[in-house]
Amino acid sequence: MMNMLIPRIYRKSLFDDFFDAPFNTGSATGLMKTDVKATDEGYELEIDVPGIDKENLTVQLENGYMTVTAKAEKKTEEGKENGRYIRRERFTGTYSRSFYVGEDVEEEDIKAKYENGTLKLFVPDKEKQPKPEVKKFIAIEG
Repeated sequence: MMNMLIPRIYRKSLFDDFFDAPFNTGSATGLMKTDVKATDEGYELEIDVPGIDKENLTVQLENGYMTVTAKAEKKTEEGKENGRYIRRERFTGTYSRSFYVGEDVEEEDIKAKYENGTLKLFVPDKEKQPKPEVKKFIAIEG
């Protein structure tokens, strides 16, 4: 919004007005928008990753943190390009988000499904699940 107050002679191009306000949210911000819903059994996460192929998504669990990584690749087209880009807003590269899921959660506990640009994950709440009663005995010497 502040950029609107700067006179045009100090801007990079005449398209700055169009791209900077009010629609632009930043270059890589807004990627991997996530909805988290608590259920009786655990948590459901829906992560937006539009334009990312399933093969370019990874979900890793380490030290109680689940990290979702997406790799956006630039598609190259063969042939001569006409014109030049004034501005590119399509992100290419690798980006990720991490969520603390707890030390007790194992890889096999997490369920993942990818469809229509949305990664859906289910993470059980291990604290709410009943734990089996473990009897511990003390050895008696003598």
